[in-house]
Amino acid sequence: MAVPIIPEKITVHLGPPNSFSPNVTVSFPDYIKNVASSEIYSTWDEDAIRANIYAQVSFALNRIYTEWYPAMGYSFDITNDTAYDQKFINGRNIYENISRIVDDMFNDYLRREGTVNPLFAQYCNGTTVRCDGLSQWGSQQLASEQGLSAVQIIRNYYGQDVEIVADAPVAENVPSYPGSPLVPGDLSENTRRIQLYLNRISANYPAIPKIPVINGLYDEATEDAVRSFQQIFSLSADGITGKATWYRIIYIYDAVTRLAELESEGVSYENIPKQFIGTLKQGDTGGQVVTLQYFLALLGQFVSFLPPVTVDGVYGSGTKNAVEAFQRYKKLPVTGQVDRRTWNSLYIAYRGVVDYIAQISPAQRTPTQPYPGVVLKRGDNGESVRVLREYLTFIADYFFDIPKTGVSSVFDVQTQNAVRAFQRIFSLPVNGQVNETTWQAIADVYSTLSTGQRRLEGQYPGYVVS
Repeated sequence: MAVPIIPEKITVHLGPPNSFSPNVTVSFPDYIKNVASSEIYSTWDEDAIRANIYAQVSFALNRIYTEWYPAMGYSFDITNDTAYDQKFINGRNIYENISRIVDDMFNDYLRREGTVNPLFAQYCNGTTVRCDGLSQWGSQQLASEQGLSAVQIIRNYYGQDVEIVADAPVAENVPSYPGSPLVPGDLSENTRRIQLYLNRISANYPAIPKIPVINGLYDEATEDAVRSFQQIFSLSADGITGKATWYRIIYIYDAVTRLAELESEGVSYENIPKQFIGTLKQGDTGGQVVTLQYFLALLGQFVSFLPPVTVDGVYGSGTKNAVEAFQRYKKLPVTGQVDRRTWNSLYIAYRGVVDYIAQISPAQRTPTQPYPGVVLKRGDNGESVRVLREYLTFIADYFFDIPKTGVSSVFDVQTQNAVRAFQRIFSLPVNGQVNETTWQAIADVYSTLSTGQRRLEGQYPGYVVS
């Protein structure tokens, strides 16, 4: 829920995630210059180059913001293996015009309206590899033949609800783990964060008891919730939040609140074909490979034995490694190929995860009011303002920088200050007014937090019931 920053430096692993390849640490602008010089041509139209750089910056920031690799125990931010990430050639020459363009826009990135996290901006070359994100060669055609601007190209591929965050702050990329374990008796903002995350996770994993009071104190209820989480995810169940537990909590929180990111790559698990139509193996391409990769990627959000999988429709080494890991886990013949038996076993596992997620369907989430259709601002009054203040007052219990407004139907100066504080925290334009983007962001945060606090039927409430 933090505001994304542009890291001063980024650590790149020079190989696939599980390889014994070295890491290199470079400045973030130099990383983007290298990626852009490796992925595209310097002779392309400048708008095409800029569109690709937007995607490259956003892709890298998504990896950093979600702590994708640290959450799996790795000591780097991103790899240079294109089966997983972006091409980076250590020590290569940088094109002069690309260097100039990156210097101008390395701290601009993409996000969806109403969201905070940088967009996972999938892309491919558009010739030998096709995907549902940006086509590199297609972007050049749109610029040269149709005269589209960089922003128009981006929205052509990612949708009209994508916006550009310009001049994001640059700061040191500090890992979220506080450096030492959180233990019973601690009182800190880090404990409060873990309490919030565990309560939200417990909506999908009811065996985790609710933490009744979110106050940053590592009390007995917090210890019990941590221990239950550790038992579910095969960690040492000591009730202490060490590094492994910290990053596993972040990983699962990101999964249960952002599953739609997989769907944003153009795959909806409700609509994809699920029947077996023939053996799949390394080198295959097409829609059935996309389905396979989606199954693996979704399962990988919830189990640690599966390596990350890119949903790109190409059965490469990354997909093969994941299939082999699944086959080993299920005690199937480890062939790296997907025959009917492997497909059926994979689908059953996938279906189990989907059914488990469905325990908290949209109907079970805390409902919110739709955007009223008009911008709310100081001086307004009415039912929409009352709902707005109700949401903000609830959110203020968890974000101490947001002043409490109380519930009233008048949009007064206190409400304006609360809106500004929310916009500042969630990297929205800070104007104290509530347009559709700000309304949706407030409603989503309210729903997520209140869902996390709501106890499911039969779930231990986190305290002794007398």
